[in-house]
Amino acid sequence: MQPSKIWSVSCLAVATALLVVAGTSPATAQLTAGNRALSGCESAVSRALAGCFGSVSKHERDCYLQTGQACATADAKISSALNGVARRITKSCSTSGTLETLKYGPQLTVAALVTRIQTDCLGEAQSLVARTFGGPQAALLAGPPPADTVACLKMAYTQAAQLIAGSFKLQSKCARRFHQGKTCDLTALAASIAKKDATASTKITRACPSLPSLIGLDLTPFLSRAHEQDRCMVPTALGDVGPLALDCGPRPSVPAPPRGQWTQVVLDNATWGTKCGDGSSYAFWIRLAPSNAAAEQVLIHLEGGGVCVFESDCDGVPPSLFKATDDYLPNGPSGGYLSTNPATNPFSDRTMLALPYCTQDVHFGGGVATVFPSITVQRYGAVNVRAALRYLRDVLWAELGNTTPEGYRPDRLQVLFGGVSAGGYGVTYNYHYVLDDLRWIHTTAVPDSGLALDNGTLFSVATLGTLAQEQWNTLSFQPPYCQASICAVGPHTLAVTSTRLKAVPDQQILTVSNQVDSVQTSTTFFANQTSWTNALRQTYCANQGLNGLRYFLPANPTPIHTMLSTTSLFTGLTSVGVPVNAWLADAIAHPDAVIDRVESGSLAANPFTCPVD
Repeated sequence: MQPSKIWSVSCLAVATALLVVAGTSPATAQLTAGNRALSGCESAVSRALAGCFGSVSKHERDCYLQTGQACATADAKISSALNGVARRITKSCSTSGTLETLKYGPQLTVAALVTRIQTDCLGEAQSLVARTFGGPQAALLAGPPPADTVACLKMAYTQAAQLIAGSFKLQSKCARRFHQGKTCDLTALAASIAKKDATASTKITRACPSLPSLIGLDLTPFLSRAHEQDRCMVPTALGDVGPLALDCGPRPSVPAPPRGQWTQVVLDNATWGTKCGDGSSYAFWIRLAPSNAAAEQVLIHLEGGGVCVFESDCDGVPPSLFKATDDYLPNGPSGGYLSTNPATNPFSDRTMLALPYCTQDVHFGGGVATVFPSITVQRYGAVNVRAALRYLRDVLWAELGNTTPEGYRPDRLQVLFGGVSAGGYGVTYNYHYVLDDLRWIHTTAVPDSGLALDNGTLFSVATLGTLAQEQWNTLSFQPPYCQASICAVGPHTLAVTSTRLKAVPDQQILTVSNQVDSVQTSTTFFANQTSWTNALRQTYCANQGLNGLRYFLPANPTPIHTMLSTTSLFTGLTSVGVPVNAWLADAIAHPDAVIDRVESGSLAANPFTCPVD
């Protein structure tokens, strides 16, 4: 199959970008001018979301501060807020025809719109909780914490929630006025939002100077991520966001590719903030599911390719590994779980996103340059991954809105988030973003041959974690519940993450690796293969049985590095008699019934200290 033409994408600014429009659009003005029913429906939906988010975010804050955990599922105040959404929308949006006229989607029903707004109300509050309190498990409130920590986090959360709600109200009101044929003053809107920013910044700074040391985010990115939420709430509540120019939701600058066909997308550096190691544009491949398959079934792949830390090793990296625009089309006959052959790949009909690796930072660099005398390496790994994921979100938003009665909701997606070698590291390090920021809660992480084991010496993964925080700006991209440099060590991060998994059955980490892997042995500076295998067995037993952690660890004596993206290994390598593809397919289909497939083998290594096989 030949790829489609390359798309060069230059989207709208990530800041609160507002398109300056002279006058109003006649077509949009005619849509609702003088039509109270249409105007009333649009107003009811946005007011319902604003009111629900304001109530739920405040009540969730109180539950967490009082009990250290989320409000009960059947909490009366939250139920009341959700019921209010249903009443408002049902009363004002009488028919699906009304919704189609308002551009909510040709098939969206009133009942589906109610669920969409209720889901967003809960989800946006939960995202803010995770960012501020240390994940949904509120790790920063455990202890209990000192009183000044509680006061700090309370103020940061409260001001961010008010900023989200207030900015959403201003933007949605402006768009609704425009749809009614009235003036929407975008300059005044930007000024009003900036004023809210200043107020929130002042209050948080005064009450919470220690915020960066607690959550790993300085104030500016903390508030910026709050604005990412309100900019996504607007297209959730309004079918048409004109004249606002938002960086979330369906829009012409993020076109949907043909279904069932691989398409390369090249992101514009200036607008997406992305960059490859040599400074060139970041590119990736996307393939929407075939038209007879569900587009919301998704597979995401993070490519491998080593890591360079110092000048000596970075200078020896082939130039092609610092570029992404010339990367291969990812669905060849040996493509493993990226293959489109259903005979070998149980995920062949999924929407697929293949993310090249061009930064030599295990997909985790936070947007800085490593400058050596002989070479400069741009460390943008996490920035690139998360931009590509947002692009996929907005493509699916449009596609599902146009083709399904439910439209786009984050909780509708069922995602396999996999990666090999350095990509396996990237899966572990970016998984929390998928769950908490994108709110793709039905996501299973599958890191392959990226165990990130620590050898206990100065030259180790733990040391890499320290260097990465100091030189690659990784701290602000780490989970808020795992901020120490030791969080670079795979088994440590998995153990910490396990406490927040299985909120739904799909939330699990399925670790895949052979127990003999010369590449992992050398790249993590183990003295020899036996010492690496011993470390694997020791850390497996330490984490065995933890919530949401499962393993496929064959003891094949032949060194094997990565198996997901190679069909011969994906279908032929077995552990305890089961091949990789069958184990993974069953684990995705029956997530509460997964069992470890770990062989004792006859390797030159210490025996497991826990039961296996």
